[in-house]
Order: sequence, then structure tokens, then C-alpha cells
Amino acid sequence: MELIGKIKTVMEEKTFPSGFTKREFVITTEEQYPNDIMFELLKEKGILVSNYKGGERVRVFFDIRGREWQGKYFNSLVAWKIEQADSRAEEEGGTPPMPPIPDAPEDDLPF
Repeated sequence: MELIGKIKTVMEEKTFPSGFTKREFVITTEEQYPNDIMFELLKEKGILVSNYKGGERVRVFFDIRGREWQGKYFNSLVAWKIEQADSRAEEEGGTPPMPPIPDAPEDDLPF
């Protein structure tokens, strides 16, 4: 999944006794009623958000994860890629399409 918004805040990386690391950040969506959405970056992915500042428009690619603990259910949004959002490509209808793959000549077929 992916979501576009502006970076609101980036938290410091957390290291747990097991050595596991996690970094959280929040983006504000660009809807009529904006939402602040928190994402997690796990382990070495924590560096992905280091080059971005508050207010920068980004596209976040993420997975939704859910789990049960003591009869309660929890969800998390785990980001795996962040890139600068390109408003020009979106105004033109998204990313440019890939060029068509030419058909292989029929006489090159092995059968």
C-alpha cells in the first residue's frame, strides 16, 4: 500500500534490550479532513527517513500488520520505502507508463 502526505515529525530511534531497533514518524495526509498517520521503520530501515525534514511531501510504501496480545488486537503500519512525492507526475495522471515491449519475431521461436 502507499500513502502521500507531509512529514509532521520524526522520532528518535528506539533500541530494545534484544538489540531490535524501531523508528517512528508521522505524516499528515492531504485530504479535506487531514489525518496524522504514524508509521514504523524496523531495524536497518530506520535510516530511510533521516534525509527528510518536517513539511516535506513524501510517498510512503507500507504493510499493515496486526496481532493479538492478551485478548486485545493491535495494528501497525510498517513502512519499507519512502520517496519524495512528485507533484508533476501526479498532476499528469500518475507515473509515466512503461514503453510497450516489442513483439518477438515469429521465426525466432524454438518450435
